[in-house]
Amino acid sequence: MKKHLQHPIFKIITQAAENLQVDAYVVGGFVRDIFLERISKDADIVTIGSGIELAKEAAKLAKISPPKVFKNFGTAMLQYKDWEIEFVGARKESYRKDSRKPIVENGSLEDDQNRRDFTINALAINLGTQHYGELLDPFNGLQDLHDSIIRTPRDPAITFSDDPLRMMRAIRFATQLDFSISAETFEGIRKSADRISIISKERIMDEMNKIILSNKPSKGFILLHQSGLMKLIFPEFEALRGTEYVDGKGHKDNFYHTLEVLDKLSQKTDNLWLRWAAILHDIAKPATKRYEPETGWTFHSHEFVGAKMVPRIFRRFKLPVNEKMKFVQKLVQLHLRPIALTEENVTDSAIRRLLFEAGDDIDDLMMLCEADITSKNPRKVKRYLRNFKMVRRKLQEVEEKDRIRNWEPPISGDIIIKTFDIKPGPKVGEIKTAIREAILDGEVEHDFKKAFRFMLKIGKDKGLDAQLDLHDFNDQMLHWYKKKDQQQTELPNGSNNKKIQE
Repeated sequence: MKKHLQHPIFKIITQAAENLQVDAYVVGGFVRDIFLERISKDADIVTIGSGIELAKEAAKLAKISPPKVFKNFGTAMLQYKDWEIEFVGARKESYRKDSRKPIVENGSLEDDQNRRDFTINALAINLGTQHYGELLDPFNGLQDLHDSIIRTPRDPAITFSDDPLRMMRAIRFATQLDFSISAETFEGIRKSADRISIISKERIMDEMNKIILSNKPSKGFILLHQSGLMKLIFPEFEALRGTEYVDGKGHKDNFYHTLEVLDKLSQKTDNLWLRWAAILHDIAKPATKRYEPETGWTFHSHEFVGAKMVPRIFRRFKLPVNEKMKFVQKLVQLHLRPIALTEENVTDSAIRRLLFEAGDDIDDLMMLCEADITSKNPRKVKRYLRNFKMVRRKLQEVEEKDRIRNWEPPISGDIIIKTFDIKPGPKVGEIKTAIREAILDGEVEHDFKKAFRFMLKIGKDKGLDAQLDLHDFNDQMLHWYKKKDQQQTELPNGSNNKKIQE
């Protein structure tokens, strides 16, 4: 194992341990990743003594900044070049039934390995001078790595009862590494599933997000379901599962459909929030499911109901309730729109509206919608994908022509107020909406002057008399055309400042 300890930090730690006359070992993920042939620049060091004192001595020998010390946990963190090294004293732990916070006592290396979550994480390499590079594998973790097995060092019931988060970690490792969980260990998860209730939502979501970001997240979701954890931590997703038949008509299993969408999307992007949009795109189908004798099963408005569910789910999971949540919510609400466009004549107006509502997220929306095609009928899939290409081409054409993405109507509320000498209120909003809708529908060109004249007509229909005319808004016109100029390299319809003044 010596060849894997070539980095100078290990020799420094060996010298520091010798100076303090203590034993030191590198343990856990760094050792595991050697055998998985994965590069790691994080290492956990266990010493039979004070981890904090060993970290301080190593920092002194390395001539670097003192370590960050976490006295409450008895640990220290050292930054050496681009490596991060954590030090801790060997310990044994015992737990109360109602808490995952252990009662910690000093212990031996064997005690420390006993408290590890899985055999593949209980491997250790001796850093002592006499036995430098010697592998210690008391639980046959090396064999489990070879056999692609996740297994606990001790009785699974004790391991998971002590720290229920390990149940999520077992499933996360199995998903990330494409390993199996041993039958005994998985049965331990099933029996201990209720213990997950004492774990904070933040810790659960940290593991959940790692599952979601794996190459094939469906594996983790299926294990969460089979273990009984899914119904406890994510009941809305569990509710997607199953099919129902009436008069021989059934609907697809939305649990497995969603996982297929998620897996397809995962091959194209590592965007966590786009993957969350895939997870939640059909989340409201159980709530909106209806059977209609003439048409069969329907899920009317599930996209709108689902969008309303997103903030509630994010808040409960302690996920960020900010622009990331709004991104997921937007994609859930719009996910049927591009599909609908493939089933009808694609008008500029429909494309313009989609661009306006999706904004910069249009490419992510299209990626989600293409992944959403999971039909078992190859001809149907081929037709949809061909139509999606047409929609993409039309999106590009309309965007180049109209610059609707992240578009703002050329007439502001302030201009409406000044033109008609009215106070802010519903009528201002109504006029703005009418202008926006007319431009999106193609009834009025995306042009300041034409939009202004349209505004005068709408105002007149509402019984309003214009107090100002187009010439009173030269400054606003100049500003708007300059803004258009930045977007399009030249003013629309060959306009220039001289023409504006005219």
